[in-house]
Amino acid sequence: MQDKPRRPIADVPPLDVDGVRAVEVGTIIWLVAFIGMLPFYGRLKDDGHGWWLWTCLAGFGLGALGVEYCRRRRARHQE
Repeated sequence: MQDKPRRPIADVPPLDVDGVRAVEVGTIIWLVAFIGMLPFYGRLKDDGHGWWLWTCLAGFGLGALGVEYCRRRRARHQE
């Protein structure tokens, strides 16, 4: 059985994979969605979609916890 030819590996620097930036962006998007829907809460509630607003708030809250977690993890890995 013949070995398969190996592909050359590109000399690429590692990416910043600590996740802080991605979680920060997602958290900000949840906050913007919450603030954007806030003026329409009455109409959302009347249409049975009031939970959308609270989902955005929960997404923001969990994202804030995630940002802190990722920052602490990054700090531990840099030590």
